[in-house]
Amino acid sequence: MDSKDNLKLANQDSAGYRDRVATIDEDGKRTWIYPKKPKGKYYNYRTWLSYVLLFLMFAGPFMRVNSQPVLLLNILERKFIILGMAFWPQDFHLFVIAMITGVVAILLFTSIFGRLFCGWVCPQTVFMEMLFRKIEYFIEGDASNQRKLDRQALNIEKIFKKTIKHVIFFALSFLIGNTLLAYIIGSDELIHIITDPINSHMQGLMVMMLFSLAFYYVFSQFREQACTMVCPYGRFQSVLLDDRSIVISYDFVRGEPRGKLEKHPNSEKGDCIDCGHCIDVCPTGIDIRNGTQLECVNCTACMDACDNIMTKIGREPNLIRYASSYGIETGETKIMTSRAYGYSAILIILIAVLSLLLFTRSDVEASILRAAGSLYYELPSKVIRNLYTVKVVNKTFDVMPIRFELAEPEGNIVIQGNAIIVEPQQIGKGQFFVDLKHQELTGYRTTIVIDVFFGDRKIETVHTNFMGPENE
Repeated sequence: MDSKDNLKLANQDSAGYRDRVATIDEDGKRTWIYPKKPKGKYYNYRTWLSYVLLFLMFAGPFMRVNSQPVLLLNILERKFIILGMAFWPQDFHLFVIAMITGVVAILLFTSIFGRLFCGWVCPQTVFMEMLFRKIEYFIEGDASNQRKLDRQALNIEKIFKKTIKHVIFFALSFLIGNTLLAYIIGSDELIHIITDPINSHMQGLMVMMLFSLAFYYVFSQFREQACTMVCPYGRFQSVLLDDRSIVISYDFVRGEPRGKLEKHPNSEKGDCIDCGHCIDVCPTGIDIRNGTQLECVNCTACMDACDNIMTKIGREPNLIRYASSYGIETGETKIMTSRAYGYSAILIILIAVLSLLLFTRSDVEASILRAAGSLYYELPSKVIRNLYTVKVVNKTFDVMPIRFELAEPEGNIVIQGNAIIVEPQQIGKGQFFVDLKHQELTGYRTTIVIDVFFGDRKIETVHTNFMGPENE
């Protein structure tokens, strides 16, 4: 029996699995999933990785680089700090290129490794499976105990366990919500709000409570439906994956035809003993033996479950493993295709462009324009004067006293009022006059070049126009 026959056998008992969602019954009602607690090496790896990710998330607002937050996304004040570097709306082009680079990276990664991101580092999966689900297992027990608890009549045990669980769930949601808020307003401001009297921030507290309730609902009720119904990433798989993409796959060549374990093994049967453990542990309720499905988040629970069974019955593990359908059929492990090479080339170009723009990015941006509605006027000795307004954006965390020098043509700059001193991450504004002798003019409009200095360091050169009478 060849591999194509085995694949047909793998799907013959569940041909309609793509026409329905595992969490919805025939009447359109929600089917609650009670996944059995996984155990195995992959689950352990994911647990340790989740601890690192959760630590970084909760500690992130308090971590500093050069006395600045590691990450601050203050949308309200349009202030962004990434790895200690400040970014402003003037750097929007960098954001656009970074987003395009990220999209191409996702295309490349998914075309090669499928939804590996979803199973290992996606916040939804990490929170659900490695935080909220673990608490649920600790309080209510494994799948069978949870099912029994939900079906039993209301009593003290049920009230106690459900109350404790949901109180902890909401407290965690509130904590996570405040942590995410710290990434927007900063940890210092969050601590200031927390230590202030409650009635001073009542409106903000109400907003945070509503956000926490939404977060609590996702992880206490909505759960896997966020991945199977809301998240668009799973639906992208149909265009991003091909038969060489590495996903969690059932080895139908080795496993089919499946059959119950017998004392006297039948040589015509495959290694799959149809125990159903791979379905029992799946958090989205699918049967991975049906092939790649959009509901699969690549959480590896079925891999661990199958390996445990294979070890117990004395057969080789990895019946369910990271593999491509092409690799299972042919035994080859080549994963790079022409599409993957194309994505890689585009990604390298985008990374190079983004790196170049970041390295050449100026810490200061100055705009110098003729004052709106003003005309030139003549001073004695045939000197022409124009009034300019200047705006200087200080992207650094240092105080910047700014001075200007006229580079071309020969002339003078006369500052109006006090010298321009720009505070850290602020915008400084001012005015100055530019005086040119009549013979320096090239016509009604003359291009002038002004150098902007911070101390003795030239930080920017600005070209603008000077208005004057026509030369005779």
